[in-house]
Amino acid sequence: MRSSHVPMVDALPRAYSSAMACVQYEGAVKEGGRGPTVWDKFAHTPGKIADGGNGDVALDFYQEDLKLVVDMNMDAFRFSIAWSRILPTGSLSGGVNKEGIAFYNRLINEVIAKGLKPYVTLHHWDTPLGLEDKYGGFLSEKIVKDYVDFSDVCYNEFGDRVKHWTTFNEPWTYSTYGYATGVFAPGRCSPHVSKSCGAGDSAREPYIVTHNILLAHAATVDLYRRKYQKAQGGEVGITLVCHWYLPYTNSTADKDAAKRRVEFMLGWFMDPIVHGDYPASMRSWLGARLPSFTPKQKAALRGSYDFFGLNYYTTYYAIATPAPANALLRGSYDADNRSNVTGFRNGRALGPQAYTEFLFVYPPGIHELMLYAKRRYGNPPVYVMENGIDEGNNSSLPIREALKDPARINYHYKHLLFLNLAIKQKVNIKGYFSWTFMDCFEWGDGYKDRFGLIYVDRNTLKRYPKESSKWMGRFLKK
Repeated sequence: MRSSHVPMVDALPRAYSSAMACVQYEGAVKEGGRGPTVWDKFAHTPGKIADGGNGDVALDFYQEDLKLVVDMNMDAFRFSIAWSRILPTGSLSGGVNKEGIAFYNRLINEVIAKGLKPYVTLHHWDTPLGLEDKYGGFLSEKIVKDYVDFSDVCYNEFGDRVKHWTTFNEPWTYSTYGYATGVFAPGRCSPHVSKSCGAGDSAREPYIVTHNILLAHAATVDLYRRKYQKAQGGEVGITLVCHWYLPYTNSTADKDAAKRRVEFMLGWFMDPIVHGDYPASMRSWLGARLPSFTPKQKAALRGSYDFFGLNYYTTYYAIATPAPANALLRGSYDADNRSNVTGFRNGRALGPQAYTEFLFVYPPGIHELMLYAKRRYGNPPVYVMENGIDEGNNSSLPIREALKDPARINYHYKHLLFLNLAIKQKVNIKGYFSWTFMDCFEWGDGYKDRFGLIYVDRNTLKRYPKESSKWMGRFLKK
């Protein structure tokens, strides 16, 4: 797909679209037989969401919204399936919800009818509350069977039309935000990290959760390959996220810290899936706190992908730090990689800062990340499944002004330029998905920031295309 409007970008990937998660767009949390999730409970706990929002109504996604995707000349649509809308208790023993099956059949059929390819995620952080209450969710290896049962239902019901499956979206975020810092559901962490968590172990639980996610991923990929792939002709992978890291100084310690940051964020997941085990650096630094795979599990993990999704938003400087003097404070994921990060050096920001404080605009980072994945992992097929920038939700701003988002246009264009360069350097990039399609419930931030190409009036839920959506439509015009 080429653009006559921006001739510098001339080696584009084949799939273009935008993305959303079911927690953010579906609403109707108590309708259609859907069971509760960890995010339902978390969002209704006072003080957990910045603006007190929740996903009960979210966007009340309409099939008519897909026309907005088509209007942007996109050729795919990425969304997630709510586990608890298919299996309300999380387990097959609790029954399959036929209303949920019908809901996604309608959505998938409409996506295809609009000329779009469905890219479907099976887990976007919304673990069924029934499994969390029953055995601790992903803290227990028991969840592997329940997750495989859920994915089996999805492959069987939807796989004749869905050809691109993602097992998990950003498991790093789920493991660290949910179990190291407690700022995302299910909100667990050690007391010395935050008094608001109530329970948790930031030194061990993130690693246990990731271990079980990886086992579940390998098991469902094996299921798909054995039972469905030949007949359905689809592909299955996992979507990971990684920031890029630059050394704060030219010291060996800071260079090692930058490398270690990537290994603790991307390698934690990608090394086992490509090579069969965790990075050696993690094993040497964490010791017994990092779970071990059996030889059989290593074999199942190794090569358990047809593609990788790789999300990128920002870059930081990494600064090496010694281990905390207090032994208690050493017990957390955030302290384990022995480094701090910052977006500033000598009083200057690495790049323009978005409304969300974590996001510094640094387009070269996506290029470096893609080259890194090519070098370390043998140039696997990669889809950029998320890439985007936000602005604040200023309710006093007239809508006509809120639709003006030049920073978003610049963000996507500059990142596409660097992806273009990576493709010319033979990085195997298959597609690009912006984050996000429409302004929506942004997890712990609620509705106070807007990442969408489409503006949503929170009072009426009416949709308005932003200038960035019109730019994207021109950019992708065939």
